[in-house]
Amino acid sequence: MGDQAESTLISSNNHQVFRVVALSLRLAAIPLCAASLWVMATNKQANESYGKVEFSDLPGLRYMVCISAISLGYSVVSILFACLGCVNNDWFFFISDQVVAYLMVTSGSAVAEVLYLAREGDRKASWSEACSYYGRFCDRTKVSLALHLAALLCFIALFLVSSYTVFSKFEAPSVSDSSKGVGE
Repeated sequence: MGDQAESTLISSNNHQVFRVVALSLRLAAIPLCAASLWVMATNKQANESYGKVEFSDLPGLRYMVCISAISLGYSVVSILFACLGCVNNDWFFFISDQVVAYLMVTSGSAVAEVLYLAREGDRKASWSEACSYYGRFCDRTKVSLALHLAALLCFIALFLVSSYTVFSKFEAPSVSDSSKGVGE
C-alpha cells in the first residue's frame, strides 16, 4: 500500500471518528440544554415580606432561557442534518457550533452576574443581597447555570472537533528557507 493511499485511509478513519465524537457531543448537549431550560423556566419563589420573584423578572435569566432554547433546537436540528446528510458542509457546522458556543458564553455570563448581585448585593447602588430571602430561587438558578455550563463545554468541544474537521483538509504552509535574503 502506497503512502498516499495509507494517508487517505487514515484521514478517512479520523474523519469518521470525529463525526461520531461530534454526534455524541450533540446528543449529550440535548438533555443538558433541556434540563437547564426547564429548571430556569420553572424557577419562581414567593416571600411573604417581599413578594414573588420569577425568572422572567430578570432580563439576564430570560436571556439564558432563550439561548438554552436556541441551543437545544440547534442540537436537535444539527443531529438531523448530520444523520440525514442534508448539510454535508463542514464549514456550516464549524461556524454554527462557534456561534452557539459564543451565545452560551454570553448568557452564562449574564446569569453569573445576576447570581453575584443576588448573593452579594451592591452597596454603592444601594442594592441589598436577595439570596437570603429567596434561597430556593438562587439555588435553582445555580443548578440551571451549572447545567448550562456543562452544555457549553459540549459546544466548546464541538467547536474544536468541527475546527479540526475543517482545517485538517488543508495542508500546512511550507516553511521558507530563512537563510536566503528577501531580494534573492
